[in-house]
Amino acid sequence: MAYEVRGVVARGKGAPVGVETILVPDPGPGEAVVDVAACGVCHTDLHYREGGINDEFPFLLGHEAAGTVAAVGEGVTTVAVGDFVILNWRAVCGQCRACLKGQLQYCFNTHNAAQKMTLADGTELSPALGIGAFAEKTLVHSGQCTKVNPAAPATAAGLLGCGVMAGVGAAVNTGAVQRGESVAVFGCGGVGDAAIAGAKLAGATTIVAVDVDDRKLQWARQFGATHTVNSRSTDAVEAIKGFTNGFGVDVAIDAVGRPEVFEQAFYARDLAGRVVLVGVPTLDMQLTLPMIELFGRGGALKSSWYGDCLPSRDFPMLVDLYLQGRFPLEDFVSETIGLDDVEAAFEKMHKGEVLRSVVVL
Repeated sequence: MAYEVRGVVARGKGAPVGVETILVPDPGPGEAVVDVAACGVCHTDLHYREGGINDEFPFLLGHEAAGTVAAVGEGVTTVAVGDFVILNWRAVCGQCRACLKGQLQYCFNTHNAAQKMTLADGTELSPALGIGAFAEKTLVHSGQCTKVNPAAPATAAGLLGCGVMAGVGAAVNTGAVQRGESVAVFGCGGVGDAAIAGAKLAGATTIVAVDVDDRKLQWARQFGATHTVNSRSTDAVEAIKGFTNGFGVDVAIDAVGRPEVFEQAFYARDLAGRVVLVGVPTLDMQLTLPMIELFGRGGALKSSWYGDCLPSRDFPMLVDLYLQGRFPLEDFVSETIGLDDVEAAFEKMHKGEVLRSVVVL
């Protein structure tokens, strides 16, 4: 028997989203149905609406979510009905070449539910990142459910499902920030501020926030930035060198994903430093750098996929740190909204007026 619920659907490229009736099937083998409690409004959802991911419309949007397991299918042992979970889009397979090398955080064969959720007329939906959580219930693979401490509010915990984890992981996992190191973060939206919070958590002593918006730079200080640079009026590379005795930072994180920003990050790092790209570029972007600079500066240029996280390891840890008052997860929530407010939230996000709008169901 299918569950009949309300969900946010994008029917065509660039068209405003709408709330429609969604049919969610009973879970099959390896699947789970989750009662969604809260879901963050992420840039990735907007990319889906704009056709920037693929053209498999209609999309059931939403993926940065937490809720309670309502039903499980045959063979599910990792979660049970009633468990409080964060949804993730990296359901580790355990069998691909990355997993067999012990690099589960890179799993190349992550799982989604085999069955499809549909519109009331039977039209199959493409769930965003295999999740589709702007809905009262959603169907996922059980491996996409990560059990965490239920003491955490869903509005905060759900943000680990994408943006906050991407930023924290870019600093802690991909960038491997160490105690006493210096870090620069370019772009101080939700992901960038999460990278700043992650750098602080890892023990960085100098954390430079770079943006073109003074309001965002103020937010960055709240998450741990020790210095700020408005790159609209100041040369960011020279300013960063000024904060680091002329050397540059140990880790430079690009949370924007534009060639000119990556170039700033590249030149703002110290010799043998690390550059981490976590901002997502568009298909048409190109980057040109002198090869002698690549050779002469040494270090590493890395891309960070989902913060190189392992949900089963990282989600419970960060929730526990939040509950201990050591990680400001709740501070990323700018506002709570309803399903009918998602389109307006996209506009606020596009204008940089919020860190995260969170849909509460």
